[in-house]
Amino acid sequence: MRVRPISPQALVDEVVERVDAIAGRWARVAVDGAPAAGTGDLADRLVSPLRERGREAVRVRATDYLRPASVRLEHGHHDPDSYYLSWFDTTGLAREVLTPLAANGTGQVLPALWDPEADRSPRLDRVALPERGAAIVDGPLLQGVGLDFDLVVHLWLSDAALHRHTPEDQRWTLPAFKRYAEEVDPTALADLVVRVDHPDRPAIIDSFDQERR
Repeated sequence: MRVRPISPQALVDEVVERVDAIAGRWARVAVDGAPAAGTGDLADRLVSPLRERGREAVRVRATDYLRPASVRLEHGHHDPDSYYLSWFDTTGLAREVLTPLAANGTGQVLPALWDPEADRSPRLDRVALPERGAAIVDGPLLQGVGLDFDLVVHLWLSDAALHRHTPEDQRWTLPAFKRYAEEVDPTALADLVVRVDHPDRPAIIDSFDQERR
């Protein structure tokens, strides 16, 4: 693979430049990757610099778009196939976040659909995102499921790093990410792929060689 080392701040700057270059009324941005990749941290760091450029930003977390426990946990709390197929309400995410920010949308975004702790709706108000605003969505398994993003940044971890950075009590999810890599190949679909084996030393991946496969 060919990689371009970059500092964490320079990575934020580059992603912000790409978001700012998106034409249209709004920008729909995904930061995709396993929790161990730190998608939330990168997504959070995009908000202030975008606002400084006059682009209001709303943060949306895939973990706030989980399905009810009766669906999500039908096969137990640690079933990787359920995690891969049934945990995340991608239909709700499209309906409440992405479709309202399409060219003919309303601009009204619901930042969270489900509170997994209470197992009910958090009953949040919608956010009216002004034109040129951006929805920054982070979470796992966001590609290959029909979600219409304008920019996708995929944070990639090697198998060894994914295992190393995933807390022991979450390692039951690892087969889901293996399946995601094999069935969806998120590195091929994303607009920008960043290797984050060492979070303080990320590297933008310009291309993968065949050894990866």
